[in-house]
Amino acid sequence: MYAQSSQSVLVGKKQTRASGRFERKQRWAGILFVLPSVLFVAVFFLVPLIMTAVMSLYDWPLLGDHHFIGLQNYIQMASDSTFWQSLWFTTKYTIIVTPAIFIIAFILALLIRQQVPGVGVFRTAYFIPVVIGLSTASLLWTWMFNDQFGIFDSVLLRLHLIKEPIVWLADSTTSLIAIGVMVVWKTVGSTMIFLVVGMNAIPNELLAAANVDGAGRWARIRYIMLPLLKRTFALALVLSVIGSYLAFDQFYVMTHGGPQNSTITVVYWIYNNSFTYYKLGYGSALSIILLIILIILSVIQLYLLRDDTQY
Repeated sequence: MYAQSSQSVLVGKKQTRASGRFERKQRWAGILFVLPSVLFVAVFFLVPLIMTAVMSLYDWPLLGDHHFIGLQNYIQMASDSTFWQSLWFTTKYTIIVTPAIFIIAFILALLIRQQVPGVGVFRTAYFIPVVIGLSTASLLWTWMFNDQFGIFDSVLLRLHLIKEPIVWLADSTTSLIAIGVMVVWKTVGSTMIFLVVGMNAIPNELLAAANVDGAGRWARIRYIMLPLLKRTFALALVLSVIGSYLAFDQFYVMTHGGPQNSTITVVYWIYNNSFTYYKLGYGSALSIILLIILIILSVIQLYLLRDDTQY
């Protein structure tokens, strides 16, 4: 009896040691799998972020010696009228573009979920602009908005909706409209995909039960689909707002910040200070402030669209 008890204890200890070794191997395997991502984030995000924060405390020309000036670059922003103008313009651009993207994307997501013949062709057609480079799309639409040979003025003249060609990109208002239309065309497909994935994650039983209870199509969308899409909306909205505040390519290609700096975005102003005026320190300070603004906006959006619904 005693021998059997001792043998059981030894077997139990061996099993415990084997279990411990297995758990350690699992932990190390997990660390090794995560390590490439950690290194990627550290090299391409954390290190540049730290360097940018350090440079923002210096008078750092592109050529020559740099000098520590503390918070002087941040204090300079208070009197930088172009920075505040660019921040307001970027905010206005975001406010205009974001609702348009989401409304159109939601309508398209509802349409391509219909089980009808040929719907796959429309799904592909709606998503094709997403894979086109933003600079390429900007060049294409610059040609389309040209007042001499552009397609838009030609169509509007033939329909007698205008009496003379409109120089779309020569005025701050019309250029904002033109670029907004291009950006919506370019990015609505990605938001549509986000919403379609969220819609497909909603259990069909909920919609079927609501239908049996007599809820119409719009009632099901309003009271079931929209509340359960809060998490998807939060993710897509954060990405859309960040993308709008980081807008640069379309304004650089289509308007060059004109006319009279009226279409300069925050990133465009950072670019000008860093690589046109060679004030890398001030450009770094502007970048840090933009990062803080984006973090605050993202936290507010995620808080307002928080969802505790379980299904």
